[in-house]
Parts: sequence; C-alpha cells; structure tokens
Amino acid sequence: MNTEQIRFLEKIAADGYVGLEQKDYDGWELRFTQGFTGRANSIQLKAPSTIALPEKVAYCEKEYAAHGLPCLFKLTEADKDLISYLEQRGYTSVKPTDVMTLALNEKTTACDETAVLENVHFSSDPEGWFEPYFAFEGLTTPLQQDLSKRIHAKVTVDKVYIRIMQDDTVAAVASLAIESGYSLLHNVVVAPSLRGKGLGKKLCRAAMLKSKECGATHIYLQVMQNNPVAFNLYQKLGFEKQYTYYYVMNHADEFRKTVETAV
Repeated sequence: MNTEQIRFLEKIAADGYVGLEQKDYDGWELRFTQGFTGRANSIQLKAPSTIALPEKVAYCEKEYAAHGLPCLFKLTEADKDLISYLEQRGYTSVKPTDVMTLALNEKTTACDETAVLENVHFSSDPEGWFEPYFAFEGLTTPLQQDLSKRIHAKVTVDKVYIRIMQDDTVAAVASLAIESGYSLLHNVVVAPSLRGKGLGKKLCRAAMLKSKECGATHIYLQVMQNNPVAFNLYQKLGFEKQYTYYYVMNHADEFRKTVETAV
C-alpha cells in the first residue's frame, strides 16, 4: 500500500474515533482526551510539515506535558524518517497494530444471511449498547465510561451499533464508522463467558453485510500484533494486512499508566 493510500485510511480512521480536544499544528493533529485510549491522545499526521522537526516536536512535547500526558505519536511505516528522528530523541515504539481491509463483493459476503443475522440488532443509536460494551471491555470507572460516550457522540460520520443477543441478553457487540465507501469495524468484543463459540465470526459477518447494505465497498479494522487469535479470525474471513502503525512515545514506562487503551 502506498503512502497516499495509507494517509487516506489513517484519515478516515481518525474521523471514526476522535479526540475530545483536537488542535491542528502545521499538518499535525494533536489529540487530548485525559489519557483514555491511544487514538484519542496522540498526534495524527495529516499533511506535510513546513516547520523543522526539532522545533515542531519540542512544541508537541510542551503541549502534552501541559495536559499531563506523555507525547504520543500514531505513526505508520510511511513515517520512517519521523520515527527515526524520534528514536534518536529517546522515543520508543510500542503497540504495533496491523490495519486489515476486505473488499465487499458477492464473493466475500457470500453466506447464509438468515443464519448470520439471526438475533443480530443494528442501530444508529447506541442506547443499550454501551452497558454490555463496558462490561465486556472492563471499563468500570465512571470517567472511562463518560469519556467513551463523549468520543462516540463527537464522531460525525455514519455510525452503526451492533449487538448479538442470546437468551435475551447481549452476547457480543461491535460498531461501524462509515465514510467514503469504507466501513471501520471496531469495538469488537464478545462476553468473556461466551468466547470460543463462534460469536466473533458471526459478529464480523453481520458487520460485513451491514456495511455493504450501507453502501460501503470496503470494510477495514485495526488489530494489535499481540492478538494472533483475532488476526487469524480476520484472515480466515478474507481480510488482508495492508500496513502497520505504531505508537511512538517519550516516557515509555508511563504508557500503561497514562494511556489506558492503546488501539
């Protein structure tokens, strides 16, 4: 995948999951959300720089320090020069994450739709979705839950919330953020007691069908490299890895304490 294509996917992925405070600075977008999730508290590259890197990085470091956060960049393999510069400055690359895509066509979406969509509920309204999502993900504090709801509310692209029901309770959830013909599949999580029963596959297939129905030509997702079970599931469904992104940060020892969820 070339740099232009990577930039496109990074841009629409950023639109599908935003920071509560965002500041544009010479082609970079600085995001701050009280340390909740890497995507909402990192620097996103959106356009070429005009300011020299030493001055620009120093400015970003001051901004993040003022927010009580480590300076965190979300960078791809297209940003090798910046990664090299930051590593020389003492930064560390963490949480490598693969971006995978799948073209939605008759071949890739062929399935028994009746079986796939049985007990699956779709909605543009997250009412009834957050409670099981928080429980399955272990987001137990009021602050985590409030920040998550506010992030979702701020996203302006088309959204779909997916729930799979079993015995009148929610068994699995996911959500979609659709823009420019691409559907971002994220927040994929199955109830801990029901994992290993095929619900993840059912959830993904339902998301593929719904994405196509909504006019998307492709579906894509982000999966951390330390999650081979999920990667293998997506690969079996036909998703192909396109590129990898990393979080590159100073004060790497503070990563787990400060940024609660990396992806």
